[in-house]
Amino acid sequence: MTRTQNRVLQIVPQAPGTRDGVGDYALNLARALRRNHNIESTFLVANETDVRTIEGFDVLTPLDAADPVVTTSRAVVLHYVNYAFQRRGVPFTLRDFAQRLRRQIPGRWITMFHEMYASGAPWKSAFWLRPWQVRIARQLIRLSDVCFVSNDVIAREIRKHAPQSRVRLVPIMSNFGEPQLQSFERTATRWAVCGGNALIARSLNSLATISDQLPEWCRPNHVDVIGGTDDDAVTAAANRLCRAIASLAVDRHPQITAEHASRILQQCAFGWLDYFGSGKVWPGMIFKSGSFAACCANGAVPVLHHREDRLGVSGDAFPGPFFVTNAGSRVPANNGVSTAREQTYRWYHRHASADATARAYAAELQ
Repeated sequence: MTRTQNRVLQIVPQAPGTRDGVGDYALNLARALRRNHNIESTFLVANETDVRTIEGFDVLTPLDAADPVVTTSRAVVLHYVNYAFQRRGVPFTLRDFAQRLRRQIPGRWITMFHEMYASGAPWKSAFWLRPWQVRIARQLIRLSDVCFVSNDVIAREIRKHAPQSRVRLVPIMSNFGEPQLQSFERTATRWAVCGGNALIARSLNSLATISDQLPEWCRPNHVDVIGGTDDDAVTAAANRLCRAIASLAVDRHPQITAEHASRILQQCAFGWLDYFGSGKVWPGMIFKSGSFAACCANGAVPVLHHREDRLGVSGDAFPGPFFVTNAGSRVPANNGVSTAREQTYRWYHRHASADATARAYAAELQ
């Protein structure tokens, strides 16, 4: 193939490398496509940025950037998050641009639906704008050769609107490293909580609430809080957890590099994750969580604050899944923790790692 035939245009809302989850996903994908499949990426950023290159990848902005790289790209990957492209979640400009560009692109068009549309109470704007959000999503589905999703919830929504659409489920990959692990022996009482401030605070608060439901052998005596920023709500939640568990050590690691986060996670046996809080639980949606992925990639068993009876991809069941709720729990046996860590890690590398993700994209870009 020529260089042009090996080039894909990745459309993102924010510049990669700016602590934006979608941009980080696109950058990790670009690295793996280059490394493993000789496919180069150009990033087209909707929200204007001064960044013009990152790790040797060209960065163009805004959407209608008049650059020959756009029209000479042979394929497109659109990373769709409706609220990231337009603050009310109705990105008409993106929709119109995508429809024009599709006519110029001779090769494949992939849309990764990180999110599709929102719902809300009648006093929320999402309630009134949802019909437009649905319409835009449906139009983007129609122009796509294949839709990628991270979970069954979005996959079902796509098939509801377009039953014949090709849909591939690939769980979100880790933004906190993917180390090559040989040993899975760790102290069972060292736990991690990671993510952004809201998720961290929510998880610390719920861990304080259910800590006495954990078996003594794995009840935390050390919790690493990884990610986010210095935040009063996180501090208050950490203090509450310390009051709930005697002699608990909590170490905060805000604004941390991916490499440092990975080194810490590799020392943790479990990761606690309260993904839904008091909201509705969507079974299978947890594969959308970067925090869930980070735990799996680093051999820390994710323990959820909601019940999941089964998780899997293509018939390959995810280990556990493990959870602790007020209504019941499922955690590994004391003598099976190392096995659970290794099984979690191996499953992640089969289905969600950067290499596995790039392999799925590369197959659809042919």
